[in-house]
This record gives sequence, C-alpha cells and structure tokens, in this order.
Amino acid sequence: MTKIRVSFIIALLLLSSSFFLQVARCQSESDSEDAELVAETVEEGGDLGIVGDDVQDFGSGNYSPAPGVETVCVFPKNAAKTVVAGKETEVLIGMKNEGDQTVKVLAVHASVHLPFDHRMLVQNLSAQVFNNASIPPSVQAAFPYIFAVSKFLQAGTFDLVGTIVYEIDQLPYQNTFYNGTIEVTEAGGLVSMETVFLVSLGISLLVFLGLWIRGQIQNLSKKTKKAPKVETGTRSVDASMDEWLEGTAYTQSKASKSKKKK
Repeated sequence: MTKIRVSFIIALLLLSSSFFLQVARCQSESDSEDAELVAETVEEGGDLGIVGDDVQDFGSGNYSPAPGVETVCVFPKNAAKTVVAGKETEVLIGMKNEGDQTVKVLAVHASVHLPFDHRMLVQNLSAQVFNNASIPPSVQAAFPYIFAVSKFLQAGTFDLVGTIVYEIDQLPYQNTFYNGTIEVTEAGGLVSMETVFLVSLGISLLVFLGLWIRGQIQNLSKKTKKAPKVETGTRSVDASMDEWLEGTAYTQSKASKSKKKK
C-alpha cells in the first residue's frame, strides 16, 4: 500500500512539472512572437516622438480603440516580466496603423492592480507624454514606456494594465497594450519572505513524509516477527521453607495427611 501511494505522488509531480513546462514554453513562444513584431516595427521606422515634460491626467478617460489600430508589447530582456520594487522597468510598445488616417500618439500610462480583483487599485504609475508622435496609414512604430512601482510595494504577483492614448481626426482613442501579471521582487534580491516560507514548508512536508514512511515500514516489520513461546515448569518448594514452618499448623496438617495415606 505504501509503494502505491509513493508511486501516485511521484506520478502527480511528473504530470504537474510537464504541465508547467508546457505553459512556460507557450508563454515564451508568445513573447518571442511579440518581440519579433516589435523588432520589425523598429526596423521599418516610424516617428517615436519626443517625450514631454508636462504630465496630464490621461488615465481619467475611458475611450474605445479605433478600428485598424493594433498594439503589442514586449519586456526587453525580461521574458519573466520581473519588476524590482523602486527600480525602473522598460516596456516597448509596437503600434500598427492599418487605417486611412494618421494616428497622433498622445501618451502612455499604466496602473497596478490586485490579481484577483482589478477593482482594487494598488498604484497608478506615471504617464509618459509624447510630443509630435504620429503614425501615417500602413506604417508601424515603436514607443518605449519606462515605469517604476513603489519601493514599499510588497513582493508578489500583481496585474499590470497598460494603455496608450492617441487621436485620429481630433477624436481620442485608446488601446490596452498589456493586461497581465508581473512579478514584483524586493530590491535586495529575487528571494522574498514568501519564497523562503514556501521552501521551508516544502522541506518540512518532505521530512514528515519520510518519517511517516519509516513508521509504516517499522510497523510492518514488527507484525512479521513471531511472538516468543512461554514455557511453564513444575513448581519447586524450597527446603528452607519447611524448616521455617516446622512446628506450625502447616507442618502438623502436613504430617496428619501423610499418616492417613499410610
């Protein structure tokens, strides 16, 4: 029974590891496709525009995307999308204009939310404004966006929502270029308290499992051992006891019994 349980646990571990490897492979393939598209955008050219110093509130508007305008993004040299708290992280946005009119790019902004509920806002990141950034019809362009989460943000998994705001014929539009998870780590390193806790918990479970298996093996070995036989012999009476009881009622009764037998 113990061998069956151990084999079942090993099978589950192998299945889970293969599943995560497949998910990671699919994610890496998707990231590579986005990176190739952004690289093609940069090679084809397009006005990157000038980053402006004036900061406007572009996050308050809720505009719809324009037809014929597509966006992708990639984290350069950061496929794991790891963000160090308090340090700058770069995102490269590729934008393609398949419409008939010129697209005027205004700004890029983003926000951090809790992964289980986007209504819970964690942090509004700074907006990056572009001056004189335009994309003619049938042209692609790339726009960098640099952001930094708060250095006091606890390490963990969060959702990042990035939006690019633009105008077509003086009408505002926006596209969400990224809506997914990021891994925030502490500035001291990649190891967080949660990682240490999970590693310690895993080691404790392994130790407990080893002790449990050892106890099961010991119980099985004890059951296989035969119980020792108990031999009973005749009861011997010490001669000194007769001498000590001589003259008492015990010796007298003993003597009378021996006379009757004669």
